[in-house]
Amino acid sequence: MPCRLEVPDGLMFGKWKYEMPNGSPVFIAFRSSTKKNVQYDDVPDYKDRLSLSENYTLSIKNARISDEKRFVCMLVTEDDVSEEPTIVKVFKQPSQPEILHQADFLETEKLQMLGECVARDSYPEGNVTWYRNGRVLQPVEEVVVINLQKIVDKSTGLFTMTSSLQYMPTKEDANAKFSCIVTYYGPSGQKTIQSDPVVFDVHYPTEKVTIQVLTQSSIIKEGDNITLKCSGNGNPPPQEFLFYIPGETEGIRSSDMYVMTDVRRNATGEYRCSLTDKSMMDSTTITVHYLDLQLTPSGEVTKQIGEALPVSCTISSSRNATVFWIKDNIRMQTSPSFSSLQYQDAGNYICETTLQEVEGLKKRKTLKLIVEGKPQIKMTKKTNTNKMSKTIVCHVEGFPKPAVQWTVTGSGSIINKTEETKYVNGKFSSKIVIAPEENVTLTCIAENQLERTVTSLNVSAISIPEYDEPEDRNDDNSEKVNDQAKLIVGIVVGLLLAALVAGVVYWLYVKKSNDAKGKSEKAAAQNFPSLPRQEKHYFFSLLVLCFV
Repeated sequence: MPCRLEVPDGLMFGKWKYEMPNGSPVFIAFRSSTKKNVQYDDVPDYKDRLSLSENYTLSIKNARISDEKRFVCMLVTEDDVSEEPTIVKVFKQPSQPEILHQADFLETEKLQMLGECVARDSYPEGNVTWYRNGRVLQPVEEVVVINLQKIVDKSTGLFTMTSSLQYMPTKEDANAKFSCIVTYYGPSGQKTIQSDPVVFDVHYPTEKVTIQVLTQSSIIKEGDNITLKCSGNGNPPPQEFLFYIPGETEGIRSSDMYVMTDVRRNATGEYRCSLTDKSMMDSTTITVHYLDLQLTPSGEVTKQIGEALPVSCTISSSRNATVFWIKDNIRMQTSPSFSSLQYQDAGNYICETTLQEVEGLKKRKTLKLIVEGKPQIKMTKKTNTNKMSKTIVCHVEGFPKPAVQWTVTGSGSIINKTEETKYVNGKFSSKIVIAPEENVTLTCIAENQLERTVTSLNVSAISIPEYDEPEDRNDDNSEKVNDQAKLIVGIVVGLLLAALVAGVVYWLYVKKSNDAKGKSEKAAAQNFPSLPRQEKHYFFSLLVLCFV
C-alpha cells in the first residue's frame, strides 16, 4: 500500500496504523527519516508479515480476511501531522462447486431431492444457480424448489455456499445434464465457476409394448428357430411379459425373450405379448413356409420292357414352387412319361422342387427305374469283301445283360473267339468270323436271369457266297424301312387288284357285246382291231397299269 502523501520538508518519521471497528487506532509500523531505522509494533496478527520501504510503502504478505481494514499512512514533522487512508478489500475465489448427495434415480411425477451444490471457501460470499441442459432452473412451486444456505468459518472468515434442489422430473429429463454455477466477486469484478454436469437415471412407467421377431432371415421356413422379443418403453424396462401363442388360450409368462425351436407350418398365425397385468399389448403375424413333395412311384422300381409306368410328382407348398426333373445328373426338358418302357428309359430320376424367394427350402425324391427284358436274338451273316471269310453276328437285347455263347450244331463245339460291342440301352452284338469248308449250322445262345434264348443260322461253305446283310443296323431306321416296304407292297397289291377287276369288267363287257351281235368268241377276238378308239385306249391303259 503506497503512502499517498508527499514527503514534506522537515519530516521526522512516518507511521502506519489501522482503525478498529470502534474507531480506535492500532499502530503497526514506524520509520525514522533521520536514523533510517524501522520498527514494527507488537501486533500478533501482523507478526512477521509487514515490510515498510524508504518511501513509506507498506507491504503485507500472506493476506488474510482480517486484513480487510482501513489503513492510514501518517507523516510527522515538528509542526504538523499528515494522514492518508487506504481501504483494503480482500477476495477469495471459491472451490469448484460439486453436486453432492445425488439421488440414485429420479421418478416422474414425484418431487424429490436431486442433490446439493456445494462451493467452499469463498470471500465474500457467493451465489449458486442451477442449470438444466445449459438453461437456468427457476423455482416453480411443487416442481422446482431451491434452498440456498451460506455458512462462514469463524476461524478463516471464508464462506461455504450450499444449494439444494428438489425436482419433479418428466420422461424428457432422461439423459438431461444438470449442473450448478457459483457466482463470486474478485478484484476485477464478478466471476463464475461451473460444476461438472450430472446425468440422472429417470424412471418412468411403460406406455407402449412392442413385439419383435428375431430370426436370421426375414422369411421363416419349417425347421427354423424363432425368438420373440417383447419390450416396454418404460425405464427400467419390464422384465416379465405374457406371450400368447396360436393354439394356446392362456398367455405364457416369460422374460422378454420367448424361443421356439424347429417350428412347423402350424406355427403360422398371430403372436401377441403384453405386460403381466395385461394392460398393454402388441401383436405380429408369422408365416412359416413349407414345401412337400410326393413322388409316385419312388425308390427302386423294376418293370418289364413294354410295360406302362405312370409317374407323378405332386407338390404342396405355402407359395409358388418350381419343379424340374433330373435323369442321371442331366436336367430333363419335360417330365418323364412311360407308355411303353424301353431299355433306354432305365436310370436314376430325381424330382426336385424349390420354393421361390425362400432360401434353403427345397425337396427332392428319387426313382431308380430298372427295365428288365428276356433275351431277344437276331442273327445275320455276310461274306466279307476278301471272299476268304464270313462274318456272323448275333444281335442281342435284354436286361440284365445276357451272357452269349456260340456253338456249332452237330459237333457241339463252343466257339470262344468272339467280339462284343458296347452294351448300350439293353442292346449289344456278339460277332464271329469263320471260313467254313462245308455248310455248318451256328447256334447263338443268350441267357440272363429271366430266360434262355437259342437261335440257329445255316452258313454255307466259303465257296458259296452269302447274301450280304448290314452288320450294324439302327433299329429305328430298320423299323422305318420295314414300314416303308410294307407301304409299297400294299400299294402294289392294291394296284394289281384294281387292274384285275378292270380286266374282268372289260372282258364281261366285250363278251356281252359279242353275244348281242351273235358272234362267236373267236370272232370277237378277231374283231379286236375293230373296237372303238376310246375302248382301245382304255384297254391299253389297264394293261399298262397292270404291268406297273
